[in-house]
Order: sequence, then C-alpha cells, then structure tokens
Amino acid sequence: MCVGAAEAGQLSLQLDGVGDPLKAAVLAASEIAQYDNKQVTAAQAKRLYDKAPEQIGKSLEAYGYFNAKTDGELQESAQGWTAIIHVRLGEPTRVAEWNVDIPSPAREEKSVALALAGFDPKPGGVLESGAYEKSKAALQSALQAQGYLDANLVVHKIEVTRSTNRANLTLKWDIGRRYRFGPVQFQGSQLKDAFLDRYIPWQEGDFYTQGKLLRLQQKLIDADYFALVDLQPDREHAKDGVIPVSVLLAPAKRNIYTAGVFVDSDIGFGVKGGVTRRWMNVHGHKLKVEAQVAQRAKSLGATYMIPLPGPFDRSLNFDAVYNDMDTSTVQSKTLRLNAHEQREWHDFTRTIGINVLGGTYTVANIDGRSTELYPEITLERKQADDRNFVRNGYRLTLNARASPGLLSDTKFAQVRADAKWIRGIGERQRVILRGTLGATAVDDFDQLPPELRFFGGGATSIRGFGFQTVGPPLADELVPIAEENCRKHPKTSCSELITGGKNLAIASAEHEYYFRPNWGVATFVDAGDAFSAANTFYTHIGTGFGLRWRSPVGLVRVDLGFPVRDRENRHGVQLHLMIGPDL
Repeated sequence: MCVGAAEAGQLSLQLDGVGDPLKAAVLAASEIAQYDNKQVTAAQAKRLYDKAPEQIGKSLEAYGYFNAKTDGELQESAQGWTAIIHVRLGEPTRVAEWNVDIPSPAREEKSVALALAGFDPKPGGVLESGAYEKSKAALQSALQAQGYLDANLVVHKIEVTRSTNRANLTLKWDIGRRYRFGPVQFQGSQLKDAFLDRYIPWQEGDFYTQGKLLRLQQKLIDADYFALVDLQPDREHAKDGVIPVSVLLAPAKRNIYTAGVFVDSDIGFGVKGGVTRRWMNVHGHKLKVEAQVAQRAKSLGATYMIPLPGPFDRSLNFDAVYNDMDTSTVQSKTLRLNAHEQREWHDFTRTIGINVLGGTYTVANIDGRSTELYPEITLERKQADDRNFVRNGYRLTLNARASPGLLSDTKFAQVRADAKWIRGIGERQRVILRGTLGATAVDDFDQLPPELRFFGGGATSIRGFGFQTVGPPLADELVPIAEENCRKHPKTSCSELITGGKNLAIASAEHEYYFRPNWGVATFVDAGDAFSAANTFYTHIGTGFGLRWRSPVGLVRVDLGFPVRDRENRHGVQLHLMIGPDL
C-alpha cells in the first residue's frame, strides 16, 4: 500500500557505522533521531532524511572526523517510513603544527606549566573540540589563579586541511599585568578585624593567587566562628594592579550543646555531654566543657583557648581534667592541670606546655599517691583524603615529657611515638598498619601515676587481650599485700595484677573488605608488650576478625579477638567495640 504525501505514518531510524560515544553524539545532533518511532508526514520524513547527512557531519567534526560520509535510503512501507543511514567515518584529523604562546614569567608558574603540559590535543593527537575547549579553559583559569586577572586569548585559530586530515593550532595569550593583594575588608563579623588579620596567609603587596584566597577561606571556616564565609576579589575597586579582597562573614550559633550515649569495650557503656562557647569575647577566646560517665571511667574537663596574633594558627590553651578510672587493673582519681601553646610548625601541629598531675591510685591492688610537675612537647602530623572514611592517609604523633623532680614525687623522662597508615586497594579493600614505641627512665617507678605508665591490651592496643591487662606482673613479694587488699575491698579484682611498664612496643596489621558500600569485614593481627627491661620483653599476639559499618555517626568497629601467644596462657574471646574516625 502506498501512503499519500499528506498522510501520517511512523518514522523509524536505523543508524550504523558508529559506536558509542560517537553514536550518542550523532543521535543528539540529528533532528531525525528526535522523531524516531513518532508519527510524521511524508514531507516531514523526506525533509528530516535530507538534512541528516549535514547534521551528522557537523557533529562528527567535533570528534575530529572532518571527512565523514553518509549514505542510505528512505524506505516507505504500509506503516510509514524507515530511514536507513550508513556512516563512514574515514580517517580522523590529527594535529600537525601546534603553537600555544604564553609569555614569561606566567609560562613558568607551576599551575600554568602543568596546564600547558596537559594541553590536549598535542601534535599527532586527534583534533577533538571538547578536549581543545577544556584545555583552553584550564590555561585561562591557571593564569587568573596566579594573578593574571586580565589575561586574554587574543589568537585562537584552527586551520584544517580536509584533503590530508591535518590541522594546525595557534593560540596566543596577552597576559596583562599581574595583580597584587590589596587591603582585606571584613564585613559582618562579631570579632575585631585586628583579630581576624591573624588568618590572612599573605602580606599586603604579595602577588595575588587564588590558592591563598582559598586558604584564607578554609582557615576562617576551620576557626569555627562563622556560619558564612564568602570571599571575593574586588575587581571593581582594583587600581594600579592592586586588588582589594572583600570577606563577608556571618556569625555561627554561639553555643554548641552535645549529648549522647556510647559503648566502648574498654570502659563500658556510658553517657557524655558537653557545651562549647564558640567565642567568649571580641578577641575570639573559646571555652569547652565536657563530661563523661561510663561503667569503668568518669571524667570532667574544661579547656579555655586564647588565639594568639600572627601566622601559624597559634593559641594559648588552659586545661583542667578530672579522671576517675576503675578497671580490673587500675583504680585512680586524678586531676591534671595543663597550660600549653599550640601552633602549626613545618607541617606538624606542635604543642609545648607544662602539666601538673596528682591524685590517688591503686594499681594491681597496691595503693599509691603521687604529684608530678612536668613539661611536655607533642608533634602531630595527619593527612587524609576523607575524614569520615580514609582511603589514603596517615597519622604520626611524637611525644616527649620529663620531670626534673622539682615539686614532684619522682624524676622521670619519657618518649612515645605512634603511627597509623591506611591505604585503599581497589574500591572495596583497605590495609591498615599501626605501631607504637615508648620508653621511660624513672627514679621510682612506684611513684609514677598510672597515666604515665605503659599498658597493653584493648581495642586500640593488642586486641584479644582485655584493656590494660598486658604488662609486667606485680612483684612476688607484693602479691600477698594485693590479695589482702582484695579481700578487704571485694569490689576490686585480683584477676589482673599488672603494674604497667616503663616501655612499650606494639605493631598491628589489618585488612578490611567491604562487600557492600557501608558494610565490611576485617581480619587483624596485633602483637607487642608493655615491659620494664629488654630481657623481659614477651611478644603477646592476638588475632581475630571483625565487622565494619559506615554509620551516620562514624565508622563502627566490632572485633572478636583471640590471644594466640600469651605469657599467662590466657584463653577465650575478647569483644572490642569502637565508634569514630580512622585518624
């Protein structure tokens, strides 16, 4: 049956000769594809078919095919029309000559040099307009990011020789002057401008860079004073190559209240709460108070922070922390007062301060009382690609403290190093390595509070062993005293007569596999010891497996650990539970 010119029928399209992604581009650019499986008239079908070769050819030029050909036929049937189109791509057009001119010194700037090195297409490469436009934009952005705000592409020419499938590229930038930072104007802040100057990572007159601008924005966000931080270079008021910076701020909520319940296999079930006063005055002072009550540990602490002027995020901090610990190994009630200065130092966070630690304690059912005054220095460096779930990152912490004996019950010196390294393997696996080394020299170890002794065992130490149950045992001559104290105080335990050690060495290796995006399993091996002399070191080994859940409140780790090498020949299973970030 012949369909009349004015009658409607269904149009079908059959396209061959190209695969994805070219086929998707051809269909998107071809008007006839929009009418596939739709009703059209004979005149519409012919018009759409006749226009298709030109539209297809234009779409393929963007992918470097300037000599693509099409043929086919428009078949009529009782149901309508079938447009059959064959595409012959031919050879792609490649770049023969390539000239991208960016004058010095802009050309030597690192970000500009990287964008230039990554320019696509290069000589011999296929002339694809998408990659070409992206490379142009990357160079323009790199120039502006380095302060060449007036940079302008004055020549951008593509000469295509269809007969040889060759193209010549010519681009030339007029970079103009390089701008420098002018004054910074803060608006909307609840704090003094003179205080906010401490966050500016440049001096007025330095060359403008977008990186420094973003760094200022991040520093203001991290300061935790503001709900809004909006930075804009003020081009309108730029003059003689100097550009002011406008910073619009809005105060965050002044008080933060936190409360919750938790479970930690080391200290048991508990509740915690706190309040943070984001700023106490126009000078940016902060106050934080936290309390925690668990089955085996209670604490109350307060921190007052005074930001100091100048670079490096310096601050002076005062801490007061009361701890009440009641485990099978240690029972203690201590108060620690601390004053320290904290700053950024050579990619580390450096903390230098002085501590007063005093109180009463019972270790292995032997009572003690001690007060220690000691200075302390800590260096910490941390890097992570994702705070909530690290795929690639590490943390390194170095600590040293010492008491000369002044206003203290004993002299001591102590150093400790902690390291943790995380590396993702593919999309579903992670390897986690962890290690700790510590050493102490002390005149009278019995006068050292338990906070300054080394213990092993627990969720962050040697899994498979209970919290603080790995270490030197109580001296034989003191065991009768400990057992007598145990009878007098039946609430205490005589099952773990561990005194803690002068030294510590722990290593851990763990492998995680995530069978679903938020669920995974883990296997681990932990080993080490807390000991007081090199000849008493004994390698305790624990191994096991666990479950991982990436919950809305952080990574939940549930591990079952088994001691496989133990001086006391302990057996059984230890449950270890932790919630929180990897680093």
